[in-house]
Amino acid sequence: MSNPSSNQMWGGRFAAGPDAIMEAINASIGFDKRLAAQDIAGSRAHAAMLAAQGIITDSDAEAIGKGLLAVLSEIEAGDFTFSTALEDIHMNVEARLKEMIGEPAGRLHTGRSRNDQVALDFRLWVRDQLNAAEHGLVTLIQACLGQAEAGADWVMPGFTHLQTAQPVTWGHHMMAYVEMFGRDLSRVRDARARMNESPLGAAALAGTGFNIDRHMTAEALGFDGPMANSLDAVSARDFALEFLSVASINAMHLSRFAEELVIWSSAQFRFVTLSDRFSTGSSIMPQKKNPDAAELIRAKIGRIFGANVALMMVMKGLPLAYSKDMQEDKEQVFDAADNWLLALAAMEGMVRDMSANVPALEAAAASGFSTATDLADWLVRETGLPFRDAHHVTGALVALAEKTGRDLPELTLEEMQAEHGAITSGIFDVLGVHNSVASRTSYGGTAPVRVREQVARWKEILG
Repeated sequence: MSNPSSNQMWGGRFAAGPDAIMEAINASIGFDKRLAAQDIAGSRAHAAMLAAQGIITDSDAEAIGKGLLAVLSEIEAGDFTFSTALEDIHMNVEARLKEMIGEPAGRLHTGRSRNDQVALDFRLWVRDQLNAAEHGLVTLIQACLGQAEAGADWVMPGFTHLQTAQPVTWGHHMMAYVEMFGRDLSRVRDARARMNESPLGAAALAGTGFNIDRHMTAEALGFDGPMANSLDAVSARDFALEFLSVASINAMHLSRFAEELVIWSSAQFRFVTLSDRFSTGSSIMPQKKNPDAAELIRAKIGRIFGANVALMMVMKGLPLAYSKDMQEDKEQVFDAADNWLLALAAMEGMVRDMSANVPALEAAAASGFSTATDLADWLVRETGLPFRDAHHVTGALVALAEKTGRDLPELTLEEMQAEHGAITSGIFDVLGVHNSVASRTSYGGTAPVRVREQVARWKEILG
């Protein structure tokens, strides 16, 4: 019979056998050490409350508060030794605190559990990330507004099915992303408001018999108040799921924009030039300038979507209240947050630095019979034709132009009148791309005057 210790199952890092495996699977310090600042903030608020309620002495609370700051200083300076044997950030901090201040450290955990402690730390951390995302979105929107204002009059092709449809303005296109990112901003703010309740004091799952003041700790930590149900407080992770959902929607918007920048910066389009700070050269083809930042943003959405699905799967079958499964809630969120905030910063930098190729935009806007709809609309307005009949006349004129290698404005009045006798020279007032965009004055339309109004509205919104 073979020796179990020689089996590959026990090899490598698990050479010590089942004890090592259990320590490795049970420990979370490898990733939850990122919660150190939030853990210490929560503990300091808890200790101050315990003293205010007469549960511990003022001197113990003072020693705990100063000791926790000393622990935080060690962690921030990189001088703290994290121990896997101590499992998590909570026990690592508390053990070091005991080494520093002795017996008072043992009173810190009065009236709470690691269950409400980790729920608090994670909630504080996610709130910090939502604050950072809010800032990132505001600066990105401002960058888009700068582009929109500069190019309110620049014409470019608008696309459907990635086929030339109608002329629009550069400013109008930029403002489309302002609206998208603006909704993302509102989702971030909504999520932050909804999750801003404190789980601290829920203890393991049922609350505590100590005379704690949960409103005091909630206020000290910047929450609107304590969560109203102790079971929910320790078992809820929908705040993290909502964070990932908001991140996923915005990442999808960033990815769409990134795809357009990849297309627009190609030699075939030449709509934009991205700055060297957000592009790279080819190792073998000296003429190339690759939009690497945009491509990476486009790819990062997979990690963020994946995190959302992964946490949904972790939580979907868990009974109340806490289960060890919930230790798997953090790594995915940490990774998604890192990549989301990085993508926001990269997109903001690209948008601020990119240069539009205005002549190329205008040339493309005039191609592909982009003013055909303007011709049909003119026939309806000026001759009273039903739109379906006007559509038919316009189709015949497009076919004539295509057959003779011309665009619609290059057809003669006589050729147009041969198709419909009521056409006058006024038709040429709508066939130019600048005339076309200027005529689109309905609310939300592409006309420069409407674009400038929307830019001003958003500047007012952002203050």
